[in-house]
Amino acid sequence: MSSGQAIHHRVAQSARLSARPSAKSSGDAWLRWTIGALAVALSAAVVETLAAFRATAEERRRVMPGDRFVSGPMYSTTHAVTIDVPPERVWPWLAQMGADRAGWYSYDRIDNGGRASAGDILAEYQHVSPGDVFPAIPGATDAFVVAAAEPPRDLVLTVPIAGGGTLTSWEFLLDPLERGRTRLIVRARVSPQWRAMAASAPTAAQGHPIFIQRAFGVLGKLPAPLLMVAGGFGHRVMQNQQLRGLKRRAEA
Repeated sequence: MSSGQAIHHRVAQSARLSARPSAKSSGDAWLRWTIGALAVALSAAVVETLAAFRATAEERRRVMPGDRFVSGPMYSTTHAVTIDVPPERVWPWLAQMGADRAGWYSYDRIDNGGRASAGDILAEYQHVSPGDVFPAIPGATDAFVVAAAEPPRDLVLTVPIAGGGTLTSWEFLLDPLERGRTRLIVRARVSPQWRAMAASAPTAAQGHPIFIQRAFGVLGKLPAPLLMVAGGFGHRVMQNQQLRGLKRRAEA
């Protein structure tokens, strides 16, 4: 082989090697593909989860008894779930809700100080009257306040404003369905005054602030468009988990 042929051979061989994907590049491509596939799957799972407890258009338009506590809300959202037991079997789980009580049946590390929500009916919390407090977080003494209670049909919780008015209302309406089932419709309404309250609220009610206290403080400082998106998403995630927990407990 001449020197010219040898050089041509080495150039061609080098070109073939450079065109061949290296183990590292193949590994990077596989990693990118895997991450992309997981992201798509996770996104689909999140969308499916969030849609699972979506109220119907009719339910969202419906005027509910608790709407009167917050007129002209800056934010209102309605969720719903069908539970395969009658309202009389769902109500006891609602009656005992609250931190330092049975919990909220949602993500306990966020809204219940890490304490697991109850898996049984607690007799000591079954009598509910207007003015009773369902602590929003451990140690709270001012919210949520029972504004209306009509067992086993309707429960309205509120966050009152000092001096009068309501910051938020949170209603749990139980509609009886055929075959001994219940349609639980949950609506949250937020007053425009909530934003100023959240931004100026103390960072701790008792000891170190838990996650949800910090989250409210951050949300209150966000521009209005971001507040609607972030706050709405966070509420939906927590609310869906609560409805899932209520359904599982009531049907057990």
